[in-house]
Amino acid sequence: MDLDPFVPVGIAAPTMRFIDMFLLHCLLLDSPPDTREEIAALAHNQHLTAARGREPHLQLQRGGSTVALADWGAELLEGLAPIAARLDAVFGSKDYRDALALAQAAWHAPHTLPSARVLSAIQSADGCAYTAFVRQRSVQAQTELLALPWSLDQQSLFEREAEESHDRQRAIEAADTMPFEAFRQDYVSPARLLPAKLTRRAA
Repeated sequence: MDLDPFVPVGIAAPTMRFIDMFLLHCLLLDSPPDTREEIAALAHNQHLTAARGREPHLQLQRGGSTVALADWGAELLEGLAPIAARLDAVFGSKDYRDALALAQAAWHAPHTLPSARVLSAIQSADGCAYTAFVRQRSVQAQTELLALPWSLDQQSLFEREAEESHDRQRAIEAADTMPFEAFRQDYVSPARLLPAKLTRRAA
């Protein structure tokens, strides 16, 4: 997933919640065994979506027939509604339903998506330079992040955690008795490529 250049930290909270829902949907949805035909269709769809995904009437392959990318995406978003409701019930909020509503609104208004906003910003800038756009967004993100409040307690917390991390690293290194060359040879050993059961059986 690409970072959102219009968000200083690269990703917004509603987007993270949407990813939660999508991953749960992938986990819970029944999926038939792969076939050669399905794998070929998936590769075809991935290429088309990456190369021409902004075309309004783009057609993809599904189950031996074609389906519009716009329709398939809308169908997927509708399927997330029960997950959003369940997550909101667990956390006592409506954050997931709001995140889903934002995603659905953006799906039906593709000019609001980050990709469209990037293209618009580049085309409206002098010289249409992508590198200039990236540099400008980077400087703006740095400015916004550095302007956030930062307390002495926060500073002390991170300094303490950094020192504790260094202490743990020194303890691990002090307890390590294997020479690096022995570790390297074991790491690249063909035996490590075998499943554990086969390795034990060979031994």
